[in-house]
Amino acid sequence: MDILEIMSLLPHRYPFLLIDRVIEIERKQRIVAIKNVTINEPHFQGHFPDYPIMPGVLMVEAIAQTGGALLLNEIPDRDQKLMVFTGIENARFRRPVVPGDQLRIEVTVLQWRSRAVKMLGNITVDGKLVCDATVMCQVVPRVTKKAAPEAPATEASAE
Repeated sequence: MDILEIMSLLPHRYPFLLIDRVIEIERKQRIVAIKNVTINEPHFQGHFPDYPIMPGVLMVEAIAQTGGALLLNEIPDRDQKLMVFTGIENARFRRPVVPGDQLRIEVTVLQWRSRAVKMLGNITVDGKLVCDATVMCQVVPRVTKKAAPEAPATEASAE
């Protein structure tokens, strides 16, 4: 899956779309995505100015988005749905991730229900584990934007 296919599945956009490509997919079982980490990403301005490290919460989000690409690919009316976190367990950050690293995000399904999924995610850089977490996600209806109310009609004054 290239970036355009990913964007057709996930509602996330820059600067919060955290996967660049899907390189492996086994329906309802497993998915592998790639994230290229660059110094241009906005979080590096403050995390940390003299030693840029990718925040751990963004790595967990990348796991969830990768799992979302697997999950939402199975939902026919996905344009009317959102995938949201319902839980995170056992998140571990084992090595710093810095600009220039390429993340390999591997997500394996532990439980698959009609609207909820529990997944184990592992992120490696150059074959070394940098982050792992179990995430739970649920598919919920997407809130639609309400049309702005029309202004009341004014009566023409009779002269």
